[in-house]
Amino acid sequence: MLLRRAASAAALLATVLPLTVAPPAHAADDDGAAACRPPASVPLDAEQSRLADPRTGALVERAGLADFVRRFPAALCTTRSRTEAERLLDSWGQALWQASVRRAQGQRAGGDLAAGDDRPLYWARLGMTAALARWQPEFPADKAALRARLEDASRGLTGNAFRPAPGVRRIFISGFDPFGLDAEIRRANPSGSAALLLNGRRITLADGTVAEIRAVVLPVRYADFDAGIVERAFTPHLAGPAPADIITTVSQGYPGIFTLEDWAGRARSADPYPDNARALSGGTRERPVTAPGLGPGPEFIRTTLPAGAVTAAVQTPYPVLLNSEVTEIPAGATAPVDRADGPTPGSRAVAGGGGGYLSNEVAYRSNRLRAELAPHLPGGHLHTPVLTGLPADPQLLTGPEFEHNESAIASEVRAVLEHAAVRR
Repeated sequence: MLLRRAASAAALLATVLPLTVAPPAHAADDDGAAACRPPASVPLDAEQSRLADPRTGALVERAGLADFVRRFPAALCTTRSRTEAERLLDSWGQALWQASVRRAQGQRAGGDLAAGDDRPLYWARLGMTAALARWQPEFPADKAALRARLEDASRGLTGNAFRPAPGVRRIFISGFDPFGLDAEIRRANPSGSAALLLNGRRITLADGTVAEIRAVVLPVRYADFDAGIVERAFTPHLAGPAPADIITTVSQGYPGIFTLEDWAGRARSADPYPDNARALSGGTRERPVTAPGLGPGPEFIRTTLPAGAVTAAVQTPYPVLLNSEVTEIPAGATAPVDRADGPTPGSRAVAGGGGGYLSNEVAYRSNRLRAELAPHLPGGHLHTPVLTGLPADPQLLTGPEFEHNESAIASEVRAVLEHAAVRR
């Protein structure tokens, strides 16, 4: 257990500049805003409250994404109805996602941060959700529903289908937002960086065939998982008109190594560790709980990714290991037991190889859905190394070691996919 413990949109988007992907032009100027009641003095949520730290705004500014945050309040005030607001949230969310992807892939200039840095997308989105919370429209509006639209669109859940292409294999992956921000607000998440760097890319697999990757970046919030964001993200790519040929969830895991997780467990057990909203799951090692809204399934789900092929081929710059550890409550027992070789028959899940937090849950939810909708597909979970290298000076947002490590991890994620997605 040392391993685990170590660790209408289309029409509106026509207004978006095709290469620079700026905020939609119909809401460019603050003076052109329609009548809108003065912004409300509303309390921000725990995640949004971190925007008070000026370093969060600096990350957005230094990535060239600040216009999204600056111009968004005026854009909201141009809307005259719920339908217009929904369309605006869809278009701005997709524009932010596209701008972040293009920036990561070197197709959009802006700022002096490394192109693959995932933090600007996270903080820009939060800045926009804070503006949405303060917005006082002249018509009834369900702000929670509107925020969900903005979140989905800016995370790659909408307008992000595979391109039709005979003979091209399709890989769908998910990454995560930065987390642990109360301890270190400068933290990034290399799984999110990999998602931005790889989304829409065509890569050559180890057998010489071509594959296209589509990606989403998920929140580190229990409430969003309870509301079905994982199922919303994966269902179109498992049962849609152009389904994936392989899926894998990706998250940040252990120091210095990649791990393919052999087992995902049907339990939350990570308390007292909170999510980004400072919420707890209600589950502990001694008293695991099942997540609300989770469909029927076994206590543990085993990966169907070709672990042997991956670990035999990809070992640099970080080793890639298969992790078969789990924690279970054996049949007829009441206390948790750590096992190095997977679960025993009839046991209750406490933690999968990735623990009892959201990285384990995204693996369980996506692969439970895969088993239901497309059982022939390979699927599993990949943990990246912990991203290290932030400068000791807390006012420095980046540095050569940090940027090198984030790039190296994202490149190795691609190498893993190049071997995992080969047709077998």
